[in-house]
Amino acid sequence: MEKDWKLVYFTGDDYRGTIAKELLEENGINAVVINRKDSSYTSFGDIEVYVSDEDEEQANKILEHLKSGDS
Repeated sequence: MEKDWKLVYFTGDDYRGTIAKELLEENGINAVVINRKDSSYTSFGDIEVYVSDEDEEQANKILEHLKSGDS
């Protein structure tokens, strides 16, 4: 991964990572999803969504509602 990318969202659910990426891209923000789940035990690990440093603040605002649904 390139430097200056920031983690803006993580979840244990694959579909939530996909939703986060789609929300960001619909708003003109390039996002990268990294699957950090264990290949043998998929209940361990997270799906992480990263954006460039300059998009971090806007991405956090866009994902605010999605993040509040994780709790």
